[in-house]
Amino acid sequence: MSAITVVGVGADGWRGLPDAAREALGAAEVVLGGARQLGLLPAEVTADRVPWPSPLRPSVPGLLARFAGRRLAVLASGDPMFHGIGRTLLECGVPAGSLRVLPHPSSVSLACARLGWPVEETEVVTLVGRPLESLHAALYPGRRLLVLSADASTPARVAGLLADRGYGPSRVRVLEQLGGPAEAVREGVAAGWSLPPGDPLNLLAVDCVRDPAVAPDAPRQQLVSGLRDELFESDGQLTKRHIRAATLAALGPAPGELLWDVGGGSGSIGIEWLRAHRSCRAVSVERDAVRAERIARNAAALGVPRLRVVRGAAPAALLELAGSGPELGRPDAVFVGGGLTVPGVLEACWAALGPGGRLVANTVTLESEALLTQWYRRHGGELVKLGVAHAVPVGGFTGWRQAMPVTQWSVVKGTDEAASAGRSGGAGGGAK
Repeated sequence: MSAITVVGVGADGWRGLPDAAREALGAAEVVLGGARQLGLLPAEVTADRVPWPSPLRPSVPGLLARFAGRRLAVLASGDPMFHGIGRTLLECGVPAGSLRVLPHPSSVSLACARLGWPVEETEVVTLVGRPLESLHAALYPGRRLLVLSADASTPARVAGLLADRGYGPSRVRVLEQLGGPAEAVREGVAAGWSLPPGDPLNLLAVDCVRDPAVAPDAPRQQLVSGLRDELFESDGQLTKRHIRAATLAALGPAPGELLWDVGGGSGSIGIEWLRAHRSCRAVSVERDAVRAERIARNAAALGVPRLRVVRGAAPAALLELAGSGPELGRPDAVFVGGGLTVPGVLEACWAALGPGGRLVANTVTLESEALLTQWYRRHGGELVKLGVAHAVPVGGFTGWRQAMPVTQWSVVKGTDEAASAGRSGGAGGGAK
């Protein structure tokens, strides 16, 4: 593939570009970019100017093939590798060695310079092409957030979310056209937001302040697993917080890993997996339509609307997932919270895992416990019984009320077992 030069440009346009970027654009035969970015180029850039169609991502492979063999440049806003077109090109199959990236200071760097905020201590949330609910997971008292806006309507939408979540006193600054001649800063307070829409090229600086008078007893959303059960909308199909914390510890989420949550219920395991790191991925498989919709609502309310909810029954739904490609296929970990005794469910989960993949299954029934014991004897791992008791009033005294004990089997798949499963198409002779 011919080399592609990716040039970051700021609101200051051509005059803000270094010589190397100007030379690359001057030598290009074709320049791809957004209409606004292309409009910043002077007449001396004689290349064919091709605006990106919408939606952008599906069009990328065809456009690159169309202009193959020609000197191609791509325009980006700010730093192309920060939520930019550089990443998109890589994800569409362009080899890293074929990209020559000439970055401009990102909007985040410019904003932190204006605000006096250390970049490394500032959390960034992008709402460009992402749901507004993504902001929920970043809201903690005293935090400083930079929010990348989708358009001129984003500030009002963010202010409304902040007020609804009890962060009405938060100071919100709208930084427009950073680095350009029309740079401006407008500000207000989230509660009662009254600023009219301004320039569509903007980002928000939010000083998070929680109003103590708003729902003072509302459960906190801590960073570690084991969120309080009240934070989840549920019909009773919910892995309770103490068991959930132990389950997440056994699953062991790490950046970039993919979880299959089989029998999603209220979605709590997949949701907490995603909250562990912004690059984690998860699929919740749920056969019941009402519960599937509830899972999506819980995921949005807890700041991880990226949770993929697959409506279907295991094991058929798992076999479809396994063949769906890298985005949803071959999980790093699988949790089975329901349907263990359905023929083929454990076999499908086991077959989907590669070497080093983790399987965790919970049950409260004797029948499923017997099944897990068989798999434990065959594949090893750890078989534990988890019990939780809560203090409750007993007349004028206090006693313990024992919840149903949970049997949990967790195991890491070895290389030999993975090869065997690949040859046989399953666990081989597993109990049903």
